[in-house]
Amino acid sequence: MIQKYRFGTPLKTDAVVLELPVIPATLTADGMPDESMQSSELCRLCRVNASGQFSLSRTMQDTDVVYGLGEANRGINKRGYQYVSCCSDDPNHTENKVSLYGAHNFIMLIGKECFGLFFDYPSNISFDVGYTKSSELEITADGIDMDVYLITGENALDITGQFRHLIGTSYIPPLWAFGYIQSRWGYLNEEDIRRVARGYRDNHLPLDAISMDIDYMENYKDFTVNTARFPDLAALSAEMKAQGLHFVPIIDAGVKIEKGYDVYEEGVANNYFCKRADGSDFVAGVWPGKTHFPDFFQPEVRRWFGDLYKRLIDQGIEGFWNDMNEPAIFFSEEGLTRAFDKVAELAEKKDNPELSDFWAMQSTFEINNQPEDYKLFYHNIDGKMVRHDKVHNLFGYYMTRAAAESFEKISPDKRLLLFSRSSYIGMHRYGGIWTGDNQSWWSHLLLNIKMMPSLSMCGFLYSGADLGGFGSNTTRDLLLRWLAFGIFTPLMRNHSALGTREQECYQFEGLDDFREILKLRYRLIPYIYSEFVRAAVTDKLLFAPLAFLYPNDPVACEIEDQLLFGEGLMLTPVYQANVSGRTVYLPEDMLNVSFHTAENYTITPMKAGHHYIPCALNEVPLFIRPGHILPLAPACESTAELDYDHFELLGEVGKGLTYDMYTDDGYSRHPATDGTYLTLHMDGNK
Repeated sequence: MIQKYRFGTPLKTDAVVLELPVIPATLTADGMPDESMQSSELCRLCRVNASGQFSLSRTMQDTDVVYGLGEANRGINKRGYQYVSCCSDDPNHTENKVSLYGAHNFIMLIGKECFGLFFDYPSNISFDVGYTKSSELEITADGIDMDVYLITGENALDITGQFRHLIGTSYIPPLWAFGYIQSRWGYLNEEDIRRVARGYRDNHLPLDAISMDIDYMENYKDFTVNTARFPDLAALSAEMKAQGLHFVPIIDAGVKIEKGYDVYEEGVANNYFCKRADGSDFVAGVWPGKTHFPDFFQPEVRRWFGDLYKRLIDQGIEGFWNDMNEPAIFFSEEGLTRAFDKVAELAEKKDNPELSDFWAMQSTFEINNQPEDYKLFYHNIDGKMVRHDKVHNLFGYYMTRAAAESFEKISPDKRLLLFSRSSYIGMHRYGGIWTGDNQSWWSHLLLNIKMMPSLSMCGFLYSGADLGGFGSNTTRDLLLRWLAFGIFTPLMRNHSALGTREQECYQFEGLDDFREILKLRYRLIPYIYSEFVRAAVTDKLLFAPLAFLYPNDPVACEIEDQLLFGEGLMLTPVYQANVSGRTVYLPEDMLNVSFHTAENYTITPMKAGHHYIPCALNEVPLFIRPGHILPLAPACESTAELDYDHFELLGEVGKGLTYDMYTDDGYSRHPATDGTYLTLHMDGNK
């Protein structure tokens, strides 16, 4: 059951799709619930302090487990730390960070009582999950205007299913988007692109797309192409398509301030940009230098900006990634003024600085992504000027929504790929996400593993991390282990930063190891796509913790480095350096499949309990649950070559098992209704 409680006068975010009756949660002058609401347990837990801050407190039992929060740090069970929903451009995802790129305010407590809470609130909201006091769940917002959804159910799967139904069907990308994508900040020209294509095709390394970072633009201006570096993008796109490859360029949130640049000129002329309090256009420094931010809260601005993607679509582009849309701010004019004023002040003390002056000098130019800057500009929302920090977490969502809504017109019959860095609940209907600028650290491989179920709970099915790590220098063993997990994430993209070690697969020795892991991904794609669509249209999870299926198994309930995938698999990735295997726990008897190559594997029945499984760097381990089969397509190098007529079926022989394989043409806009199912029989032909 879902109940909707309204506090204050919330902004309509379009996070949910179901219309529910509103229970007004009236509070008295001292911040306590009105007596008429005392029958509601949720309202009894809520308070508003003298500063107008909303809070909800609840005592947790020792055995309670807390799930949710989507793209958040640390583990699957969120107990013991604090998390703040504030979309943040911070690439250093160390354990002490409380905010990442997404704001996913869904949290679920599972114990003797089971319930979920979704706070539809677009500004900062913090979740203290036993951090300040180990037995207390304390949720605090910096305001009161919000809708709170209370979801009660029998267990975690029930509650997540209800929540997923509440927020609507997840985005389904085209089939080719499930292929391997190679990306790097630093593909500077056409020859760099051709070199990457040759590196994969000549070495028979499967690949479906090449992602282009900011280098392809003219002076980092959105919807432009640097013709000195890419003289004919349409011809290059056609050349790549002849090799079965797609381009996926980046689009940033800021519009460069430059006279003669038509996007800038149109935005200024039509008042499409965010404003300062005095009505002037807000200025922020990002990649192009000084920029304006489109006011995506205005439907007219969303239509305008979304329609601009057609300029690249007309040149053969069929996929995009939206970036810098928290929005990231390198500096504001006001922030620069503050910094230089501080420099002048410190300069007067240069002959006799105090220790405090030294620390002040160090921090003077830490001016990027400052909370003060988010209070400097405004959005026009239904004719009312709303300060950005009050709706900050919606900005990236609305940018991606702008693109997706225009794609319906620009490409009415064909799905396009779209994913974003910043996001909020609701954006999952318009596009996927990648988990941002991670590092080439083993800890970030483990973070990727633990983050996938939480994202699935919040509807973000098309998701994945920068495989191998974006920042720092990857190693051969880290990339191989990360790819071995990444073959199961719907978005499988290898992305790295300028100045780091080049990490295309062909850059490393022992190409056979990389080739076989990528070939296995392509053998799995029909199954992954089938499970993906099934999860999207039936409100099920694509990734889930073991605890969701085995809630009465105390060992399974505490395991976070093994995941359930779809309906039939358990994944047991290796995420440590210099190991030749790992220990796994089986909650029930399962079949262990160890892939030595894409087509050479061993199947070993294993009893419930603890086992050590060997796993060399070039191997991929997984387990098939009882009553399920794993269909494998023939290996290929592109999704265009996928063979749906011949499957190899792995599972228990003699059980009469079947699998309903979802299939469609891979691009029609409404796959849930346009597709069909093939019934595959374990002990016979399909």
